[in-house]
Amino acid sequence: MKFTVDKQEKYTLIKLDEDKLDATIAPGLKSEFVNLSTQGVSNLVLDLSATKYCDSSGLSAILTGNRICTENEGVLALSGLQPMVQKLIELSQLHKILEILPTQHEAIEFIMMNELQKELGAEEGEA
Repeated sequence: MKFTVDKQEKYTLIKLDEDKLDATIAPGLKSEFVNLSTQGVSNLVLDLSATKYCDSSGLSAILTGNRICTENEGVLALSGLQPMVQKLIELSQLHKILEILPTQHEAIEFIMMNELQKELGAEEGEA
């Protein structure tokens, strides 16, 4: 599986450099999600701009990442969805539960705003 991982303070960016997110790639992606979770990562941006095809195994990997982030009180944001991948997610009704943003930059901004809201909420709880 070809991908890059860029760890930042508030999020980690995974850029998948594969044409297909299918049964050959999905297990490796799931493993990476679990690995990052054990390192304390709770917010992920998954950039799928290079991925033109996704099957049910790929969707399962994405859902695993989403579940792990949610359990760690974080968020998984998808960016750069190509038309075929976007269509599959919509047909599966997963666009209703996944955070999907057009660009990597917008996904990062979404996570930063989410973190800011959590911090402000925590401060209000202390007051």
